[in-house]
Amino acid sequence: VAIRGLPHLDRDFLTSFPSRRAGSSGVLSALVGTAYVAVITAVVAFPLGVATAIYLEEHMGTGPLKWIVETNIGNLAGVPSIIYGLLGLAVFVRGLELGRSVLAGGLTVALLVLPIVIINAQEAIRAVPVGLRHASYALGATRWETTWHHVLPAAMPGILTGTILALSRAIGEAAPIVLISSIAFIAFVPEGLGDPFTVLPIQIFIWASKPQAEFHEIAATAILVLLALLLTMNAGAVYL
Repeated sequence: VAIRGLPHLDRDFLTSFPSRRAGSSGVLSALVGTAYVAVITAVVAFPLGVATAIYLEEHMGTGPLKWIVETNIGNLAGVPSIIYGLLGLAVFVRGLELGRSVLAGGLTVALLVLPIVIINAQEAIRAVPVGLRHASYALGATRWETTWHHVLPAAMPGILTGTILALSRAIGEAAPIVLISSIAFIAFVPEGLGDPFTVLPIQIFIWASKPQAEFHEIAATAILVLLALLLTMNAGAVYL
């Protein structure tokens, strides 16, 4: 991939739109669409996931209901991504009439990574020493004050690491977006949440499906861009 893709990796490739001609094609629309989806996913999945993890670990207690909820969250984390694509198509595109928009795509991917965010946040919260909670209670803090001022700050590096890794998976997913955005030629940048969009995995698939060898080479270049994006996010997770 590097041998075939590096010769075409330049500024023009990153700032140009897809074209009928391989020589003048770029990934700008797919790059911006990927950024839109990642931001929507983070805005939706991060607060919901962390709030759910806090409730399950700090406020729900033990019992059969907690076991049922956690078992279902674990099962949802293993559901194939194409199933989430069908769910997004039924609920967001058709049910809520959002159409094949970037908002529908972002919400679908947010559902996909939400169980992963919850599980990672739970593990980070469990890793906080119980003595920290007892010390806070001993000084007169309430349960919520203890969670907000002591447990959550201590767990935040682990929570952020898990969230970034979940987002890395999100921007690399193609199956749900195929159903939400369709395989279409999009040579423009979304200007709002209701506009059509494409993402890097879909653009790579489109170019790799063409018979011309030139498109296979720029598909390899787009793969390098996607890998660079993923490795940058994973490096951020390692740093945290």
